[in-house]
Amino acid sequence: MAIDWVHAWPTALAAFLASIVEFVEALTIVLAVGATRGWRYALTGAAGALAVLLAIVLLFGPLLTRIPLRDVQLVVGGLLLLFGMRWLRKAILRSAGVIALHDEDEAYGKQAAALGTGGGGRRRWDAVAVTTAFKITMLEGLEVVFIVVAVGAGGAGLLLPASLGALGALVVVVALGVALHRPLSMVPENTLKFTVGVLLSAFGAFWVGEGIGLAWPGQDWSILGLTLGFLLAAVIAIRIGRRRLAARPSSAHSRGSP
Repeated sequence: MAIDWVHAWPTALAAFLASIVEFVEALTIVLAVGATRGWRYALTGAAGALAVLLAIVLLFGPLLTRIPLRDVQLVVGGLLLLFGMRWLRKAILRSAGVIALHDEDEAYGKQAAALGTGGGGRRRWDAVAVTTAFKITMLEGLEVVFIVVAVGAGGAGLLLPASLGALGALVVVVALGVALHRPLSMVPENTLKFTVGVLLSAFGAFWVGEGIGLAWPGQDWSILGLTLGFLLAAVIAIRIGRRRLAARPSSAHSRGSP
């Protein structure tokens, strides 16, 4: 089936960006497992999780075609909206300085320290290393599967572009991991999460509207307007958060003054 990339490219882009965030987090732990317990165990665990995830996509992806499109759009759109707003909220709080930025180097160091006492290289089978790599890949991969299925459920023929976007993200992250052999700390994760949160929220709102029968002006082009709306609201929220954070010390000082 030919893909109409005029309408499919936003789906592929959203899946690509969201998947990169999840794959980077998984790669950080897999690299820590490989460096401390042995690469054979790390790759075995990660490969096993990827095989399970592929089976889930092949099983549940085609089932979506048997459900009325509006029902899928309403349910999945609502879930996608909640998922995107969760990411966007955290990205806003981090950008405003309310909570600390996520540090991949720190996560790598903690995981490496926790695993470093096992001496997995001399064992025939290191269950701890394999299980750790499997669990983190499954955890982050399930979120990727959800994103792919969700953004691909918005219309006929969109599951393949969404899958290609996620696959492209996997290839990019794995290639960088092989080349660098260290956490991808240079990736601006909060910027990615901010962007993805905006995109997923826009897609979710659009498909909820489609599910309830709302006639969007401009049809698919309304996604662009929704994206700009969420982006503007997020930027305003960041500025408000920064102002309130900056005002806290002065207000506390004024209350303590005689």
